[in-house]
Amino acid sequence: MPALASHRKPRTRLRATTPAVGLTTAALASVTLLSTQTATAAPAKPAPTIEEVQKKVDGLFRQAGTATQKYNEAKSASAKQRDEVDALLKAAAERADKLNETRRELGRYATAQYRGGSIAPTATFFLADDPQSYFDQDQLMSRMTSRQQKAVADFRTQQREAAAKRVEATKSLQTLTESQAELRTSKQEVQEKLSEARSLLSKLTAEEKARLAELERKKEAEAKRKAEELARQQAAAKAEADRAAKEAAAGQGTGSGTDSGTGTGTGTGGTGSDAGYASKAEKVLAFARAQIGKPYVWGATGPSSYDCSGLTQAAWKEAGVTLPRTTWDQVKVGTRVATADLQPGDLVFFYDDISHVGIYKGDGMMIHAPKPGANVREESIYYMPIYGSVRPA
Repeated sequence: MPALASHRKPRTRLRATTPAVGLTTAALASVTLLSTQTATAAPAKPAPTIEEVQKKVDGLFRQAGTATQKYNEAKSASAKQRDEVDALLKAAAERADKLNETRRELGRYATAQYRGGSIAPTATFFLADDPQSYFDQDQLMSRMTSRQQKAVADFRTQQREAAAKRVEATKSLQTLTESQAELRTSKQEVQEKLSEARSLLSKLTAEEKARLAELERKKEAEAKRKAEELARQQAAAKAEADRAAKEAAAGQGTGSGTDSGTGTGTGTGGTGSDAGYASKAEKVLAFARAQIGKPYVWGATGPSSYDCSGLTQAAWKEAGVTLPRTTWDQVKVGTRVATADLQPGDLVFFYDDISHVGIYKGDGMMIHAPKPGANVREESIYYMPIYGSVRPA
């Protein structure tokens, strides 16, 4: 009997399709996971506005200005301490010379006693490296002449003074080391703040830089408007004062001789004082104007560059007035004056931390060294918040 043909369907092989199914499943799972992560992720932080960038940069420059004053303070203290250390070391050396001379004199006494045949305790005392242990021996002292006793007394005094100078010099050196450490810290702080500000500005697009420049122009225009208003107020006040003075002069009569004399005396004194200050102020402003265009460099005191307090210090030096190095010390010099009463030559200080200063030139304007990247220039005193003003002389 012939074999019957099989009607069973051939088995479908699935091996080739199984990996594809697995890959598709994995891909779907990945898509699902990514979709879920995207849906739950926090929204990206929006980029800062130009106004925020301007505020941040201004803040960094201001912080750099404060750090610059710390640097100036530390540098000034370090220089002063170095002078003190040098003076102490010189004094210690002089004491050592005197001590050695007295030691040599004692040695000569000992030699003389040796030649005379009387060496024993006295010579031992004279030749000892540490004669202190012999000082309280009454027997030894009684065997010395008055001149020898004086030499020993001088030796003891000079030993104490030399030791005291060495201790003082050591302490002063320690203070100098601390001042130099503060100097390095302040310098690093300035550099960090300026680097951060430059980094922010470098990331701006050309359009953003143009918008930032426009904000600066608006700020300057508003500051100039306030300066012009101050100039009008000061001019009106001066005109009123001149009118009152003329009326007072016209109204003087013979019956008010005593009052007139007193008034004239006071007026003459005030005029002389004002004239003296005006003369100094002219020298200050002439110097300051000659520096316009020179770059601001933190820590600089001229002649090719300045920071803010370096410029004011150098300008007033031209008028024979020595100002301290920092804004924090300059604000304590002279007489405080109100903004409405400012005269050319007065110093105007800015910010609550008194980290900036300029020289008032009149009409609400000043000459100052503004900040890194800028040059010495004229500007409205209202460009920054005013802390207060002083008349240095």
